[in-house]
Amino acid sequence: MPGLFNKKANTLLGIDISSTSVKLLELSRQGDRYRVEAYAVEPLPASAVIEKNIVELEGVGQALSRVLIKARTSLKNVAVAVAGSAVITKTIEMDAGLSDDEMESQLKVEADQYIPYPLDEVAIDFEVQGESARNPERVNVLLAACRKENVEVREAALALAGLTARVVDVEAYALERSFGLLANQLAVSRERLVAVVDIGATMTTLSVLLGGRIIYTREQLFGGRQLTEEIQRRYGLTLEQAGLSKKQGGLPADYTSEVLQPFREALVHQVSRSLQFFFASGQYHSVDHILLAGGTASVPGLDRLIEQQLGTPTQVANPFSEMTLSHKVNAAALTSDAPALMIACGLALRSFD
Repeated sequence: MPGLFNKKANTLLGIDISSTSVKLLELSRQGDRYRVEAYAVEPLPASAVIEKNIVELEGVGQALSRVLIKARTSLKNVAVAVAGSAVITKTIEMDAGLSDDEMESQLKVEADQYIPYPLDEVAIDFEVQGESARNPERVNVLLAACRKENVEVREAALALAGLTARVVDVEAYALERSFGLLANQLAVSRERLVAVVDIGATMTTLSVLLGGRIIYTREQLFGGRQLTEEIQRRYGLTLEQAGLSKKQGGLPADYTSEVLQPFREALVHQVSRSLQFFFASGQYHSVDHILLAGGTASVPGLDRLIEQQLGTPTQVANPFSEMTLSHKVNAAALTSDAPALMIACGLALRSFD
């Protein structure tokens, strides 16, 4: 069973392959303190990854080779993730006395009840979650499955850069792991409802966590690329120039009022709309805290605007704020990229499971 929960093989690089870039992170730990040993972000060719599906293997492989050089790391073993939308998960009860091998055999027999694909096309894994509340002689087992092609295409892209996938995780679980680091920084207890809004280039994902576990996820097509394209259109730049100007500044005086502010307003509307869908789906009518993640989270003033308009405390995620840094890590660059590194961080933390 190719692992979605494989156990660690010494230190692993956390590598997040998103729609527009490859993000690499290497962590070490001394006692209970983490240290950032290396990190790098490398843009992907346009359309190499579409909605989290790798379309151009060669382009992704080359970007992985470049990100390795940039990060100056010698590690070759990697934890990588598949999108939550590509994974089917199901919690089932099994006898507590079964060994891992016996559970695996039983799941292979029963898996077709839970998975709507032919079993020879599927990668399956499981993890015991703990004793069943209803029957102490049984345990809850989390079954996770995704199409083998989703795992194999990531393994193939990594192999082009001389890397080996030791762990294939799920983005949602990587996010939960990173959130564990942030829980200490929040002004609300871990038991409260926290909405993590991950604003990528093309997709915004709302994940609502209760007690550090995701209880709701919703994706919508909206992201930072809309701002980049508006800069490109208004100021007659190439897409690449527009992306650089967005990060580095130097745009005309009307940029903030005419381009940035309407985009921020549209983003607040998207966040509000996603939360309304969550409230309509169950028993909750508010969240205690909003955390902004993803590359677009660091748009100036976005956190303040969301807090002001939605009336919920909001902050930009930085899972590295209590970590030490190696001499080869640029502290300012890491702080700027931190919200976009939540999934890479959760993957790198697999080294210490």
